[in-house]
This record gives sequence, structure tokens and C-alpha cells, in this order.
Amino acid sequence: MVPLTLPHRLILVRHGETDWNREGRLQGGQDIPLNPLGREQATEAAGRLKALEPGFGGLDYICSPMQRARETMDILRRELDMAAGEYRIDDRLKELTFGSWEGFTWRDIRKAEREQAGLRERDKWGFVPPGGESYRMLAERVRPVLEGLTRETVIVSHGGVARAVLALVGAVSPRKASMVEIWQGKLLVVRGDKADWL
Repeated sequence: MVPLTLPHRLILVRHGETDWNREGRLQGGQDIPLNPLGREQATEAAGRLKALEPGFGGLDYICSPMQRARETMDILRRELDMAAGEYRIDDRLKELTFGSWEGFTWRDIRKAEREQAGLRERDKWGFVPPGGESYRMLAERVRPVLEGLTRETVIVSHGGVARAVLALVGAVSPRKASMVEIWQGKLLVVRGDKADWL
């Protein structure tokens, strides 16, 4: 994979926690709302953004269409006294889909589909769950979003998307990207091929 060079700073926000996150369920394409902690995390992200960039009003804002991401963006903007709904939605920023595995925990999957789970452990980046998509496929749909950025941007999306971005800019290898922990309530700030948590 040829790394992308982003000419502008990118600030990634993973949506706040959902009940399925707390229970360790694969949610992927399922449209699960934030829970109370998730709403608090969205508020924390707003505070971090305000501290990082006093000129936050001049940034571009793009969001996944999924409910948990939109709710996070709406809370973030409300906390910053920004106009509601004045951001772009991009379908390409949806979470990685896990197909028929969605709704189950990894423990469930390892019991029911031991061989498939083993294949995924050996190649998380390239493995395609039944009816789902791989991180490689996700990166292919996210890449044009990054290529189209024209100024400093805040993206509210998902853990899988953040991992794809880390690989796309060359901050980590694709293999490592698929295993990186992506935090809720914090900012992942990408400059060139470097990414830092704030």
C-alpha cells in the first residue's frame, strides 16, 4: 500500500460507547445508539477539541451516517456552541461490516466458528467475515475520502475506520493497524505519517 500524504491535519473522533461496545458485541453495520457513558465521552471529545484548536469553528466536519457517530457529532457540536446539523455525512465512513457475525461476541465466534476465527487471527487485515468485509476493503472505500480533504478536518466515525486511516497514512503497518486500540472520548490527531492521542 502506497501511503497517503495528507496536506492538512486530520482529527479523528471515534463515536462514544454503546451498550454493544460495553458487552463486547460486534456491531459493525448495526445502528446502535450511544449509552449514557457514550454521551459523556462525546462531551469529553468536545473539550479536548476546544483545547487543541481554539479555531475549531473554521474546521471542516464530516461524519459517518450511523446513529452512534451522528449522535457523537451532534453532542460535540452542541458543546462547542456550533450550529446543529451543519456538517457533511459520508457513507464511506461507515464501520467495517462483520456480516453474519454481528451481534455476537468474539467468544461466541471462537466457539461456533473456530476455524474461521483462527483464520482471522492470522490475517486480521485481509480476512473477510461471512457476508462482511476486511480491513483491506474498508481502507479502499475510506481512501477517496482522505484524498478529497481540502482543509483541516474533524471526522467522527468508528474504530475500524480509524485503523484504516492509520494504515493509509503509513502511521503503522496494515497488520498492526488492525490490532490498534481506538479510544472513545479522545482525539486521534493525524499529521503526515504521525498520529497522536489527545
